[in-house]
Amino acid sequence: MTVAIVPFRADHAAAWRALNEHWIRAGGYAIEPKDDLVLGDPEEAILSKGGAVFIVERNGAAVGCCSLMRMADGGYEVGKMAVDAAAHGQGLGRRLLEACEGHARAAGAPRLYLETNSAQTHAIALYEAFGFLHLPPQPTPYARANVFMEKALG
Repeated sequence: MTVAIVPFRADHAAAWRALNEHWIRAGGYAIEPKDDLVLGDPEEAILSKGGAVFIVERNGAAVGCCSLMRMADGGYEVGKMAVDAAAHGQGLGRRLLEACEGHARAAGAPRLYLETNSAQTHAIALYEAFGFLHLPPQPTPYARANVFMEKALG
């Protein structure tokens, strides 16, 4: 079995949308307007604005994903992280975070930031283990977001 973290390509578009729509709906959340924008056109919504999208390929099939969206302060927001249930427990979420951090550090970003929901306990535990710290509530376009975290890179 070969596993690789690769940059987003146009042929990843369907998997990108499906992986993310699955975790959003499985969590009992609605697909919100910002979700539609980011999932429908990652080239325009993320990549053209200085961000990045990473895809986990296992034996050539996309089984995970994560995005980095450039922020006004030069940091990056980690978003849309998903790993197919059949691939859980293989450390792929951590590998995606490592790819995100590597990209952000190479770009000179001061921090990584993310928003999630308190029900996402496995994700929060991963973020905490990776060095993210909790922040007070922040302005957000997502109704589901109630946990805010950041990791300083400086």
